[in-house]
Amino acid sequence: MSVEYGVFLGLDVGKSDHHAVGLALDGKRLHDAPLPNTEVRLRALFDKLARHGRILVVVDQPASIGALAVAVARACGHQVAYLPGLAMRRLADLHPGTAKTDARDAYVIADAARTLPHTLRRVDAGDEAFAELEVLIGYDDDLAAESTRISNRIRGLLTQIHPALEDVLGPKISHPAAQELLSKCGGPTGLRKAGRRKLLALVACRAPRMGTRLVEQVLTALDEQTVTVPGTAAAETVLPRLADSLRQVLQQRDQVATEVERILVNIHRWIEAKRFWVPTPSTAPRHWQCGRPETRRIMAVAFSATIGRSSSSQSQCSHIHWPLFLHVTERPAGT
Repeated sequence: MSVEYGVFLGLDVGKSDHHAVGLALDGKRLHDAPLPNTEVRLRALFDKLARHGRILVVVDQPASIGALAVAVARACGHQVAYLPGLAMRRLADLHPGTAKTDARDAYVIADAARTLPHTLRRVDAGDEAFAELEVLIGYDDDLAAESTRISNRIRGLLTQIHPALEDVLGPKISHPAAQELLSKCGGPTGLRKAGRRKLLALVACRAPRMGTRLVEQVLTALDEQTVTVPGTAAAETVLPRLADSLRQVLQQRDQVATEVERILVNIHRWIEAKRFWVPTPSTAPRHWQCGRPETRRIMAVAFSATIGRSSSSQSQCSHIHWPLFLHVTERPAGT
């Protein structure tokens, strides 16, 4: 790699400002200064250093706060790589000084690119798809937390005003039929007033098989309590809003899953070309057996694609960006 480039530009990325250190092939400093995280300043620096030869831009974080620098470097026609954090910290221990400064980190990055190119990881053009996946899955995490919060709030209200009803609807709160009952009827007073016929009509299209059984369980639970707990009237107005909010959040999660699968279709052939085996849910490690089926599928495929980006088979698990750690198995023969 060292014979191909005339400039090794290390960027210690930051939210509003980076620190850039440019080294020539012989180690001479060509640039060492803070760099505002704007396209204009990034292009100006790249054009300035391009006079010394071909540039290799190396960042310590290719996504998030480093995404703009990577995109501008590519637009200018420069090669981009990144130095994993663990490798950077080990290399920093070999340099004089112990201070943790942006200037020192940027120099470590640039010097690693110049002298130890095997420590770098490629930032491929296909990473755009992975960046989109990361954004969508991060948004899905937020939606999952919000759905949990709303579900807990609904169950808390039901436990307060009618524990028997919570025993029936609480475990099924994510089911469309339970959400429909709470949305249209509210709490115990509204459900009792609606009557059997209306309740059956409400759940008929949401739960064709379990609807009748659910209504019977609800009516039985309502008969177990004859007193009205203080706060029931307010809960009757709040529960429909919470049920509608929960429904909307779960619908958004379904939309996100669809968008993620659409992105994965575009890189499916590339993934299949790799010699990595993505286990099915029945053969996956134990800690895969959780979450929604589409989430398990998304994480399995995304993980295989992520490890496939490594240029060294000896470091396939050293740069995983996804929030999981799994065992990787070679594709079995005949599969």
